Amino acid sequence: MPAGVALTGTLTASQFANLYTFLVAARHASFALAAQELALTPSAVSHRIARLEAGLGLRLFERLTRQVKLTADGERIFAALQIGWDGLQAALAGGDTLEGSVSVHARPSVAQCWLVPRLASFAAQYPDVSIDLRVGNDSVDFRAGQVDLALHYGDGHFPGLASRKLMDEWLAPVCSPQYAREHGLQDAPQHLSSATLLHDTLAWPACAPDAEWRLWLDRQAPEVNLPTRSLRFDRADLCAQAAIHHAGVAMGRRQLVQPWIDSGQLVLPFGEVALASPQAYYLVHAARTLPARVHALLDWLVGQAI
Repeated sequence: MPAGVALTGTLTASQFANLYTFLVAARHASFALAAQELALTPSAVSHRIARLEAGLGLRLFERLTRQVKLTADGERIFAALQIGWDGLQAALAGGDTLEGSVSVHARPSVAQCWLVPRLASFAAQYPDVSIDLRVGNDSVDFRAGQVDLALHYGDGHFPGLASRKLMDEWLAPVCSPQYAREHGLQDAPQHLSSATLLHDTLAWPACAPDAEWRLWLDRQAPEVNLPTRSLRFDRADLCAQAAIHHAGVAMGRRQLVQPWIDSGQLVLPFGEVALASPQAYYLVHAARTLPARVHALLDWLVGQAI
């Protein structure tokens, strides 16, 4: 540590309070929210952080307009403190046991089509671990400590977080048998020009609204122009449901739509050939030691994808 650091030996009550205040403020990325949790004023939180910074000889936060942001030193110290705090909580709970709650965040499509149908198996194997599933298209703030594990569809780049690849994905157009017949689509991708395309506008982070269809057409049918007629959704499962009800042709993710293909509600009008997606599914969590119950869920999910 740099010269001037006072946090050696046994911590005083004041030093511990300053460290814990920093931990809470870093989780929320807000002095005001930390003040609410700690039953302090924002000014008191700010003073504690300032005293900690003075003792360490480091700047832990950047003070921006209406918000604060961890510096590189702040990120490093926050990660170390979080590991210690998780260990302390496990010890106070009587050890790291396979019981308690695990909060999981997933996009609506993968939750609806892939995760939820499998959860009964996890509950049977780990009856003392409860799943708190949170679904949405919003980004996840792991720092606040409200989510243990997230199931993401993306390119595998998750700065500052730990991740584990769950499974790959393949893309193939799907529609109802009736729609394929009415529009002469069987083995005829050129007839897409007269069809309605169904788009998942949030297929992966920061993608174009028609990204999946452009990718497939560029690789599989470059001679076909992207039709102008379309319906747009912010969920892949809604695209599939619209296709089932004859609204158009959706870009199907095989991991999600395979049950509907197996049941005959959807067909692959251009055959079994699917395009490997540049995106994949990842299990993402904060870069810190995970409780046994979270590890159990993570390993179980990987087993489900085999």
